[in-house]
Amino acid sequence: MQEDAHGHGHHPELAHHFEDLNQQRDTLTLGMWAFLVQEIMFFGGLFCAFMVYRSMYPEAFTTAANHLDPVLGTINTVVLILSSLTVAMAVGAAQNGKKGGVLGFMGLTAILGMTFLVIKGFEYSSKWEHGLVPGRYFMSGDHHGFADLLPFAGPAELFYGFYFVMTGMHALHMVIGLGLMVWVVIETLKGKVTKNRHALVENFGLYWHFVDIVWIFLFPILYLLSH
Repeated sequence: MQEDAHGHGHHPELAHHFEDLNQQRDTLTLGMWAFLVQEIMFFGGLFCAFMVYRSMYPEAFTTAANHLDPVLGTINTVVLILSSLTVAMAVGAAQNGKKGGVLGFMGLTAILGMTFLVIKGFEYSSKWEHGLVPGRYFMSGDHHGFADLLPFAGPAELFYGFYFVMTGMHALHMVIGLGLMVWVVIETLKGKVTKNRHALVENFGLYWHFVDIVWIFLFPILYLLSH
């Protein structure tokens, strides 16, 4: 069995272009890390740009941030932390060859991910109703409760531009993650995730943890720095 696992093309779970299972797993993991490095640079650029403009308009950004809901932000943070836990449990189940565990914990992760998106949807709808969406009609509606933003209309619009771009890109990555989760579940049901071949679940776990970490940075700079 040991010889089969390391002999080229002998192991049924070894793709033909790899020498052994370790090389196959390491190559897939390296590819995922290369992708994540690009994602880190992308979000890092957004964070840096936000902090530069925040230093230019500190009062405006602080005033605008006061109109975000830290309670909803905190709830979403807890939801994502729990989803990181369930993903870690799914990875552990895959490493131990427990198909049912992979499916169950993936299901819990999906529920938590969708919960996050629903809460974020409520936040977005509230901003839309109050005219706090950047564009031609920014702050064109009822200003009740938002009079403190009037002196900072331009910089406040810039803040909400960053808010929607950064949280929107994060939400898009969440949606992509849910799609990848469906793929992982399908492959698991097909029997392609086993004790010896679980790189797919591990790499999905890396992606999901990355998305969670992005939110861990987004939450304080958007919701907490002004409080």
